[in-house]
Amino acid sequence: MSAYETVIGLEVHLQLATNTKAFCGCSTKFGAEPNSHACPVCLGFPGSLPVLNEQAFLFSVKVALALDCKIQGLVKFDRKNYYYPDLPKNFQISQYDMPLSYNGSLEITVKDKTRKRIRIKRVHLEEDAGKLIHPEGKPYSLVDYNRSGIPLLEIVTEPDINSPDEAYEYLTKLKSILEYLRVSDCDMEKGSLRCDANISIRPRGANKLGTKVELKNMNTFKGVRSALEYEAKRQESILEDKGEIAQETRLWNAEKQITTSMRTKEEAQDYRYFPEPDLVPFVVDKDLIRQARESLPELPEAKLNRFVKDFGLSEYDAGVLISQIDIADYFEECAKGYPNRKTISNWITGEVMAVLNDKFIGIKDLKLLPRGLTELLKMIDEGAVSGKMAKAIFAEAAETGADPKEIAEKRGLSQISDRKLIEEMAERVIKREMKTVNDYRAGKSNALAFLIGQIMKESRGKANPALASEILKSKLGGG
Repeated sequence: MSAYETVIGLEVHLQLATNTKAFCGCSTKFGAEPNSHACPVCLGFPGSLPVLNEQAFLFSVKVALALDCKIQGLVKFDRKNYYYPDLPKNFQISQYDMPLSYNGSLEITVKDKTRKRIRIKRVHLEEDAGKLIHPEGKPYSLVDYNRSGIPLLEIVTEPDINSPDEAYEYLTKLKSILEYLRVSDCDMEKGSLRCDANISIRPRGANKLGTKVELKNMNTFKGVRSALEYEAKRQESILEDKGEIAQETRLWNAEKQITTSMRTKEEAQDYRYFPEPDLVPFVVDKDLIRQARESLPELPEAKLNRFVKDFGLSEYDAGVLISQIDIADYFEECAKGYPNRKTISNWITGEVMAVLNDKFIGIKDLKLLPRGLTELLKMIDEGAVSGKMAKAIFAEAAETGADPKEIAEKRGLSQISDRKLIEEMAERVIKREMKTVNDYRAGKSNALAFLIGQIMKESRGKANPALASEILKSKLGGG
């Protein structure tokens, strides 16, 4: 065990899935022509006035409630002043001393399977900045203001996280909740979900926090974990060598798997917050909070418990299914039309997810609908197809969306479950393979597998193997 304890706080920035920006009517659609979604308000032209997006505010309240936060009675916005090329107004409309909500929490499961409460300091609403593009080999940078003004939710934890694995677990669980709320697509590749981390180390058992380092430029949750692992070792090495850790902001280099210095504390800016003069403070209506609370969907943990209780699934299987809301919905649709929920779970966590991972798609893009999967499972139960045949049918149905029964007929994949036909094949095999029959009767149980194989060969792989085994045992006097 290390002589040092790691202390981590996380700041998650979430783009909200509204149709228009936080304070103007510009579209938030991703991938548009650069600077085509910009107007005098989000570009900060003199005389333009912001108007708060009601949907963004409601989404923010839902997130805060889902994270068990207290909602501020009086809400105001502030100006956060700093100069950067992708910030056309030279200030960002944000919240400072009176955030939308505060004092929330999220429970995670740590290594020893115990529960740990991560306190959430605040959840507040602000606007996003633009985006700088640095063409390789060029002596200039370009700026795209399409992202400028998109509603951004900042979710800040207290320094309650004590390992990179705990940070990963927190982020994974938080993302799942946000997806269930359907307030964002949470796509890190598009920049919809971003994370900064503050990390320090201190002698194990000490109360005083160590010198804090901020980490940026982490584009995946695995990247966050790797950056924190590297940084904790870097800081520990400095202290072991009797050095001093600089309070600074560092960037994660995913290619080299190292952090590099961006700016020190001395270079940090004073944001000179002051109340936003163009947005008046307002009281949050209690009925709005009540309605938002009542509109909350079943969240991941509640769904997991229900899947275990109502469907008889293991906690592990239920955890895999509820990890993404679309997969959970797909499972529940299948469960409406097929009674063996464990079998559904096995197919989704096995065959279905293998296709999703192979094709880098979500389950909504899978062409095999839930009714198609349940139809295939019924065909297996009825003996119409074998497990091997079913997998071949599934592969084609997942690719084309075709009906499993039609695929089976077209490809000649139907299984022979006619008892009379299999009995006739068994009799021919018994007559032809008397030596193996005598071996079986002499107690060599593996001889039965050979005889079943002969029936499968004669039927070109289409005989129901379970029925073939039953018929052979009956004819040979086996149990």
